[in-house]
Amino acid sequence: MSTSQRESKTSRDAGARHRATKRRGALYWVLLAPILLLTFAALWCWWVAAQIRYFSRTDQAASADAIAVLGAAEYDGKPSPVFRARLDHARNLYERKLAPLIITLGGPGGDAYTEGGVGQQYLIGTGIPEADTIAETHSRSTSESVRRLAVIARANHLNRIILVSDGPHMFRLHEICAADGLNVLSSPRPPSAETAEHVSASDPMWHEIATYTLWRLHLD
Repeated sequence: MSTSQRESKTSRDAGARHRATKRRGALYWVLLAPILLLTFAALWCWWVAAQIRYFSRTDQAASADAIAVLGAAEYDGKPSPVFRARLDHARNLYERKLAPLIITLGGPGGDAYTEGGVGQQYLIGTGIPEADTIAETHSRSTSESVRRLAVIARANHLNRIILVSDGPHMFRLHEICAADGLNVLSSPRPPSAETAEHVSASDPMWHEIATYTLWRLHLD
């Protein structure tokens, strides 16, 4: 074999080795990418779940300018057991003189009533003066409720607000409020046997993780 032939063969061998190395590198990343993605997803879900558990179990209620109650289902002008439990918790905070004002949030409930309006009337029926309540009656989602709450807070110079909802929702609500410039203290309603059977399918941990993730990705 001549020198030129040897050089040609060496060049071909080197090219083949280079292509093989590139194929192995590509295969490595094809196999590694899903592992990295799954690892990141698992760590993300673990972190969000930890935050949800923390806010579910932590009552930050302290002196504030107002109490805001997130709406829930109402039936023909009457609050559902879950909504009533939230309202009762807000009334308890009010009676402890932690805040002089209660804001009820929530738009149309699918009938002639609104969640905010039903909540306000329920509180008035328990003896809270109408002047100490505000009903927000137009929002149709959690994010919209928070945006409207921010408008109410600015208009009424409310610097700190106690936020009332169900425990699993508190972390997401706290973050949405913070993004809208609200200074909130989360106060989850206490669990009770009366409301246990009425908790909706939206409450499991996986739903809150997914909903919070979509919100962070601006996909909600």
